[in-house]
Amino acid sequence: MKPTAVLSLLKPGDWLVLAGGAVLVAALWGHGGNGDRVLIKQGGRVFLETTPRLDREVAVPGPLGITQVEIRGGRVRIKSDPGRHQICVKQGWLGPGQVAICLPNRVSVERGASVYDSLNY
Repeated sequence: MKPTAVLSLLKPGDWLVLAGGAVLVAALWGHGGNGDRVLIKQGGRVFLETTPRLDREVAVPGPLGITQVEIRGGRVRIKSDPGRHQICVKQGWLGPGQVAICLPNRVSVERGASVYDSLNY
């Protein structure tokens, strides 16, 4: 059967369903399965896993004291840490795929990224 013969079989309702499906796919293109998450670990264990879309401040206890993690406006950063050098605080807002680690307090914050290793094979 020729492609033009198949197109002639489609009715107006069929075209409406196809157009609606195309609009839905376009609207959801950047939303599903992109791995956009915030993972906070303390001592190598998961302390909290959340989305960067929920504004909050998280107090993470560690051996030296409390590390404050700020999630605001879809971004995440370590706001304060009891460590001496403040390297993880100076890192600022994390982008997708970035990690901030406060070694003396054993706290890490990871901003998930949309990386699919299986697509490389």
